[in-house]
Amino acid sequence: MKKYIGIDIGGMSIKGIIIDSEGEVYCQGNIVTGWQNGGGAMCRNIKELTEDMLERGKIDRKEIVGVGVGCPGMIDSKNGVVIFAGNLNLRNYPLADMLHTILGFPIKVTNDANAAALGEATFGAGKNYSDSILITLGTGVGGGIIINGELFEGFNSAGAELGHMVIEANGNRCTCGRRGCFEAYSSASALIKKTREVMEDNPDSEMWRSYNLDTVNGKTAFEYPEDHAAKGVIDWYLKYLACGITNLANIFRPQVIMLGGGVSEEGERLTKPLQQRVDAQIFGGTEFSPVQIVKATLGSRAGAFGAATLAMHTKD
Repeated sequence: MKKYIGIDIGGMSIKGIIIDSEGEVYCQGNIVTGWQNGGGAMCRNIKELTEDMLERGKIDRKEIVGVGVGCPGMIDSKNGVVIFAGNLNLRNYPLADMLHTILGFPIKVTNDANAAALGEATFGAGKNYSDSILITLGTGVGGGIIINGELFEGFNSAGAELGHMVIEANGNRCTCGRRGCFEAYSSASALIKKTREVMEDNPDSEMWRSYNLDTVNGKTAFEYPEDHAAKGVIDWYLKYLACGITNLANIFRPQVIMLGGGVSEEGERLTKPLQQRVDAQIFGGTEFSPVQIVKATLGSRAGAFGAATLAMHTKD
């Protein structure tokens, strides 16, 4: 059976996976990214990971159709070039050509969040739908859009930056330089910042008695749903998250919006009240065209699965 390799590049580590068209996993692994030593060193680490997986999985190279790569940053997916990836210190880097030279396989490259969305849409929470959106709630807010089963990337594959639509005019400053971005209110970082602010204003709260400002995380407020201060944090977070999700639902009207990233681990404590808020705000109501909000299911492997799926579109 034909097999496909998926590579998910992160700032600290690179994840790899080998699957077939049914999503059966034959081998997986990881290796340090090594971007500090340049793009060439990173590519050599990808080669080492790939060769290790082939060996451990006892897979003949002739069985591999292609390699897909999910990489952070702005990607020219048509030509496999990393236009800019600040976290990897890469600019106009011909990643596909470099990997093809050292691996010998056809290579396809896309943005890492797009790859994760494709993975969830093909083998995860979106596999039964033609139209889906993945939103990742981590250090930032990322994600990807699937329309009619195909990845939507926008002009020159530079679109689908879901975290950088403004949901609060002249609001909190975002890392991108604008004010009021979805990311500035709905990321785990924003949630943690708000939790600390509320704790400082409410020293009588359960959160204050159980945490100090250095140990606060994205779960802190959700652990005390009866605490008045924690309720305030959760209401604030849900308000902005629902606003951003409703905007995306109104624009694209997918069948399902999947939530990934650390905050999504709250499960129904997050998705249930969020669904209620979005249903109340969505254009035209929910009777004719409802949008489900669910937790993504592939976790940290979504990017690697999606990258391998990208390789499935590679010609022999």
